[in-house]
Amino acid sequence: MAHKDNILNESSDKEMSFFDHLTDLRLRIMWIVIGLVIACIAAAFVTDFLLYNILLAPANNVTPPLKLQNIRPFGQALLYFKVLLFAGFILSIPNTLYQLWLFVAPGLYEHERSWVRKITFFTTFCFLAGIAFAYLIMIPTMLSFATGFGSTQIENSIEINEYFGFISMTLLSAGLIFELPMISFVLARVGILTSEFMTKYRRHAIIIILIIAAALTPSTDPFSQLVFAGPLWVLYEISIIVVRASQKKKQQTDSI
Repeated sequence: MAHKDNILNESSDKEMSFFDHLTDLRLRIMWIVIGLVIACIAAAFVTDFLLYNILLAPANNVTPPLKLQNIRPFGQALLYFKVLLFAGFILSIPNTLYQLWLFVAPGLYEHERSWVRKITFFTTFCFLAGIAFAYLIMIPTMLSFATGFGSTQIENSIEINEYFGFISMTLLSAGLIFELPMISFVLARVGILTSEFMTKYRRHAIIIILIIAAALTPSTDPFSQLVFAGPLWVLYEISIIVVRASQKKKQQTDSI
């Protein structure tokens, strides 16, 4: 831990040249790749569990169950590799975010370097919260609509790799959307975003949120759209609180 603190301190004590930045970027990318490889190796031991108990669970839990099929010669082998890689990516998120923040750290003020670990934690938490929300609420709702829509003369049979693409993209999209509070915090710290601006345009933001919810919700049911719009609105309100707290902290720091 002390060694990592020294890295931050030494990086901020001297101005880094362009080539120093390139060297540091290469180092961060190397550690990101190493973290990804280690996470993939760990995920390899539980790939069967991830495939049958996590990935296929949403399809099996809807009524009627969604029928999945493989139409490629090596489709299932490719699916195993995709599951392993995706799981490794998710597991390596904390390390990836930490390395990215370490790369940015030399450009921060001394009092801002203490953010690195805190931002890494909260960014990871927000991302995983978005994934959990998508997996537990968004995906079941979408699949229930997909299996219940259409004619009895047309069988809903989904290609397994298309199904994986739908699941993975939904999870990643929700994870990124849930980063709104942390993005707002960073923008507030650099003076780009203010709570007054967000409060003033709250009504405009609500309209945008409803449009996003309507676009993401496959059903025309207003209740389903509110299920998606509700968390987005809550995230916006949380972002206002985060930005306001960040502004006060920044004013206190500048007055010292």
